[in-house]
Amino acid sequence: MPSEKIGDYEIEFTGVAMPDGDGWAAHLTIVGPSPNPMHRNITFTEQRVAVETVFPDAAAAEAEARRIGVEMLEAPAPTNGAP
Repeated sequence: MPSEKIGDYEIEFTGVAMPDGDGWAAHLTIVGPSPNPMHRNITFTEQRVAVETVFPDAAAAEAEARRIGVEMLEAPAPTNGAP
């Protein structure tokens, strides 16, 4: 599974063959910092992203999962309703 370190986080992205064999799905996992180097702090468990899209090959699915992971990490943090 390809991965990339972005700041304190690591994204893992992959293409997974569809069960019917007709295309590929984009899957993403995000791992956050952990005080214990022997423990992975999964902040976004592996799941399918871009759920309405079936990709023609694994590379296209991986590229979309990576794009979504980067976008999630670069999004501004929620402000809990504060302006």
